[in-house]
Amino acid sequence: MAKRMMYCWLSTPLSTAKQRFNIKTAPSFCRPVLASARAERSISTASKKKKRKERNKSVEELVVVKNDKEKRRTRSEKEYEELHSFHQTESHVPVMLGEVVDVFSSLPLRSFIDCTLGAAGHSSAIIKGHPELECYIGMDVDPVAHAKARAHIDALLQSTRSSLKPHLLFKNFKYIKSVFGEIDDDCKLLSSGVDGILMDLGMSSMQVNNPQRGFSVLANGPLDMRMDPRASVKAKDILNYWPDDEVGRILREYGEESNWRWLQKKIVQARQQGGLHSTGELRDLIQGATRGTKGGRQGWIKTATRVFQALRIAVNDELNTLEKSLHACFECLVPGGRLAVISFHSLEDRIVKQTFLKIIESNGGDGDVVEEEAGKRDLRKMRNDIDAKETWIRQMVQGQNGTILTKRPITPSEEEERLNRRSRSAKLRVIEKIR
Repeated sequence: MAKRMMYCWLSTPLSTAKQRFNIKTAPSFCRPVLASARAERSISTASKKKKRKERNKSVEELVVVKNDKEKRRTRSEKEYEELHSFHQTESHVPVMLGEVVDVFSSLPLRSFIDCTLGAAGHSSAIIKGHPELECYIGMDVDPVAHAKARAHIDALLQSTRSSLKPHLLFKNFKYIKSVFGEIDDDCKLLSSGVDGILMDLGMSSMQVNNPQRGFSVLANGPLDMRMDPRASVKAKDILNYWPDDEVGRILREYGEESNWRWLQKKIVQARQQGGLHSTGELRDLIQGATRGTKGGRQGWIKTATRVFQALRIAVNDELNTLEKSLHACFECLVPGGRLAVISFHSLEDRIVKQTFLKIIESNGGDGDVVEEEAGKRDLRKMRNDIDAKETWIRQMVQGQNGTILTKRPITPSEEEERLNRRSRSAKLRVIEKIR
């Protein structure tokens, strides 16, 4: 009987069943079972315990990942001392100074090129640590950086009574090969190549803190963003005059911005009202476009940071220039010479990683690229010899033309990130030309 009644109940349309069902007249087996208050509390407590357990598990996994990263962020006492001493004298602190010094410490540096001179923070440490240096070249397109760098290097050479004659050139690093012809008479060593080259792809505090340069998200200034004041294209030209699709592509590819379509639409609409001419106007547009989205204030700041990054890359053609310059720099090295590159966002780091692999003609970088057993023995011997002197080298990738000394990039220590928050995204990769 019960089975027949259940069949009739299940086969009845839902709307009709709701009308016919009466809890008082329904059979006992059809009446809903109500949990007691005590049972409900038990169910709620069990659910909370389960969620707490899952949350604790997630935290433990994050701690494991964090600890794994910390192992790759160790720094020597020497590095701390150098970093702290520089902090006491300068407002702009060179990123990963100790790590850069270590990269070149084992080399007899007779010639060195700093492709991104800045305030000469890295260069000063290299010059101070290598009295054997005979030829030094610093390159930058920022006139303010040149003035500061010249003062710092001259003061250092005077204090150390060095006879080194520095060459500071107002050039982009993409012209590194042309530099050789300009100063060949003063640096005969360059005919055989350069022992060490450094590229620091980040912006200096001098540039970010100057509103007139247009790099700051929070400070109001003109929409400029040119690294080289002699360049013709400014950020306002892109926003106000470039094709709509090109603006969208820049936001999508260079800023990796997921909300690029909506931002592109707002930028095009702003053109009809006179356009965008200051960083403050662009910031207000981004705030309005991201209002109501997740993240609150931090949400729009992160979006603005990505938009400013995209415009800066487009104005200075940074990514195309970087890939070509990496090849040119490697060709300028002597056998055994090293090229060190510090990048600050995923687009740059990806180009550096992939270009290094192309340069050494490896097959992808999942392991040491050596085909023959003899080559494997040579690599192990080389690694053992290096480990005794250079503890910063963890894993290498060897190819036909050279060796990548940083299979995984070196990142700043927690102490450096605490002292200099702008160093958080920095990654250092090093390649050595085959001996």
